[in-house]
Amino acid sequence: MPQESKEDRHDRELIELLNELRVALPGVQVLFAFLLIVPFSNGFPKLSAFDRDIYFVAFIATAVSTVLLIAPSSYHRLRWRQHDKERMLVISNVLTIAGLAALAVAITATVFMLTDFVFHRAWANVFTAIVAVLFLVFWYGLPLGAAIRDRRRR
Repeated sequence: MPQESKEDRHDRELIELLNELRVALPGVQVLFAFLLIVPFSNGFPKLSAFDRDIYFVAFIATAVSTVLLIAPSSYHRLRWRQHDKERMLVISNVLTIAGLAALAVAITATVFMLTDFVFHRAWANVFTAIVAVLFLVFWYGLPLGAAIRDRRRR
């Protein structure tokens, strides 16, 4: 198999990043749309003050996630043809990781708010903890565990 040039590697990594963002962005957009209409629904006045605070955390975390996950596209457009791909990939990687973390916070907060509203606080605590653990294990634990194992092998 031929050796991949630095430029080819950057092109491949950029395509991989964009494909990953194409997976994450629709979920963020749907969650943001849902959270935008919640205050205008009939049930919103029935939320406790605590649930409204949790709603606000979810709403802001979704907005932050949207900003961070779309930022690589903006960076790419503004730095187009500036021979800046490697820096763009490093920055975009950090932005994407931070955007996914904000998305995890947003989803976890939304799970709490909805479960607390529909059922009660005890169930909200249980299912929110389960969702938070799932995010930690599958979004961070697996890849970081693999990175640690790879470093030990070297």
